[in-house]
Amino acid sequence: MACAAAHMFVYNATLCACDPGYYLFTNSTGGGNASSASTSCVSLPRSGDGFGDWQVGSVGASRNQSFYFLTPVLSLDVVRRLTQSQAVILWVALLTLLSWLAFCAAARFAGQDPERHKKLFGARFWVSRLDCIFDNNHYANDQKVLRKRKTELGGTFSVATLILFLGLVIVLLYQAINRRNAQVHRVKPANAPDLLDFVNDLEFHITTVSSMSCAQVVAPSTIAMGTPGFMDFRVLPLSTLLTYSCQNTSEGPSITLKCNGCRIPPRDHYVSWQFVDLPRQPAAAVGFQFNLTAREHGDYKDMSFVSGTLSSDNYDDAKLKTFRGPDSNVLKIQLFPQIYNHLHGLKLLQPLVQDFTQGSILSDLSSLNASLHNPRDGVINTTLFISYLSDYIVEISNENVLGPVSILASIGGLYAFSVAFFLCLMAQCEGRIKKLRDEDTRMLKILSKQRAQRNWNKVRKFVMYTWGPSNLDPTDRSGKWPEGSVMDSIHGSFHKIRKPTRRGTSNGSKPKEPADMAVEIERVGETQQPSSSRLQYL
Repeated sequence: MACAAAHMFVYNATLCACDPGYYLFTNSTGGGNASSASTSCVSLPRSGDGFGDWQVGSVGASRNQSFYFLTPVLSLDVVRRLTQSQAVILWVALLTLLSWLAFCAAARFAGQDPERHKKLFGARFWVSRLDCIFDNNHYANDQKVLRKRKTELGGTFSVATLILFLGLVIVLLYQAINRRNAQVHRVKPANAPDLLDFVNDLEFHITTVSSMSCAQVVAPSTIAMGTPGFMDFRVLPLSTLLTYSCQNTSEGPSITLKCNGCRIPPRDHYVSWQFVDLPRQPAAAVGFQFNLTAREHGDYKDMSFVSGTLSSDNYDDAKLKTFRGPDSNVLKIQLFPQIYNHLHGLKLLQPLVQDFTQGSILSDLSSLNASLHNPRDGVINTTLFISYLSDYIVEISNENVLGPVSILASIGGLYAFSVAFFLCLMAQCEGRIKKLRDEDTRMLKILSKQRAQRNWNKVRKFVMYTWGPSNLDPTDRSGKWPEGSVMDSIHGSFHKIRKPTRRGTSNGSKPKEPADMAVEIERVGETQQPSSSRLQYL
């Protein structure tokens, strides 16, 4: 006879069993009214592959499960990684700072000519108006009186200082909110009244990873308390302290031991059970999965737990092994009393997996085949060793680390750092580039010249529309408008409405006519350009 599945061998001439480290896994599939099942020998994944990693949790572990309904819409892991990283906030502040400096540099180099690039030159002017931090801290080695100066470089560095300062303050506030409390653990000696206050609901779920079923379990009937060989050693019925149940799962039979409203005395406890051979179902396993929880009696929100997987490769070489034989597999669990002062004195027993002692194991095919033929090896013994650490009690409380005074002091330090950093940059720039020392004066001169030019254009238009065309208009040097033009009619109607006022003079000379006055203004305009002060006055 030959076995069809991989990693199988024949024993007793008619039966098939899985190789050491493998167990028979049944995969059931159904479609409509028909269903089929396929069996194959599989092994436990290695612990380094992320399977069966140990997890230890404490208070509030069950509260976080209520947010898992958002997982199909929003990945909470991605959001948590982004919001918990201070580097994200720093990168955003750095990108904003570099973008502002790049904009100011582009506006300065591209907006040199105010006639062709009016918008860029206007942007440069408004950047200079933003100089609110360094307007009194410019280059002072020119022996001039220190005065308030608003320059383009000062405006650039003022805004850059505020961007850097706000970015650092946001990081500081995030750190203060995220780490405002520190969890402090204090250890104190325990006495009997303190230990009697710990009333918890304990659940021990231990799954034997195998192809066995609950029909092969010899259920435990007693529980041992104390140290064997000493006067405090007792053997009591299991029902006086724990309730037992077994459930078949896809990984194998799951043993559940519960203790509701349990006051465990400060002594060790031992609970043992075993699996035996049945026809065509040998007793063999490849590992143990455990999930141990503790809740305060009557409180279903907070719990302490520990979970994980124990296999043959946790404590030995990389060979695949099968648990089978009379030696017992001992799982040692410690219950540690903890008081959470910041949660109204919540008292929980923290379960911890301290040790796992392997029982009888088989690693080669010949030894496993020989064990399957030996009726004395047809058993898997498992012992749960519960140790109660009752000498000390851990008190957990949250204490404030950052106060309002320390936060304000940190904000002041960040502001001083931001100002000092950009003040040094500005001093270096103005000290090495002489052109930057008086750029505010040059900026004001350019603006004053533009303002004078606009006022001069207004005067030219006023003279042109009032007394007719003149040489002041660069578009027409002839001095006459074309006959029958619109300007001719406007000029005629204007002279019909407006009459010059005659005034007496001391020397008796006649007042000048408007036409003569226009000619004289033309002559003055051709010979002499108005000064900037006179244009400003006009």
